[in-house]
Amino acid sequence: LAGESHYPLRKMLALAFDGITSLSNKPIRLITGAGIVVSLISFIGVIWAIVQAAMGSVVAGWASTICIVCFVGGVQLVCLGVIGEYIGKIYMETKARPRYIISERTWAPYERKYHG
Repeated sequence: LAGESHYPLRKMLALAFDGITSLSNKPIRLITGAGIVVSLISFIGVIWAIVQAAMGSVVAGWASTICIVCFVGGVQLVCLGVIGEYIGKIYMETKARPRYIISERTWAPYERKYHG
């Protein structure tokens, strides 16, 4: 190795976080996806508890309570993700970046040679 970094870990993490959040909306979409997954899993848990109770089995009270709390938490994550999508779209619009950036023109010599 050439040496040690003099850039502290806190600044490196802040730089990584800024890089992830300033260029894409993927973290917001991940939160929405996590909310959907949590809601589905807890909904399946609630259905399982209802089926067990209908079959005459004793279902612990904490199981259904945890499933309902997780379901509500998942719904909140989905709602947060939807709000985040709106805020992300507003953020991308206010940055006024072009849709794409051309880093290199490979057809420039062809244009000069044949078109003038």
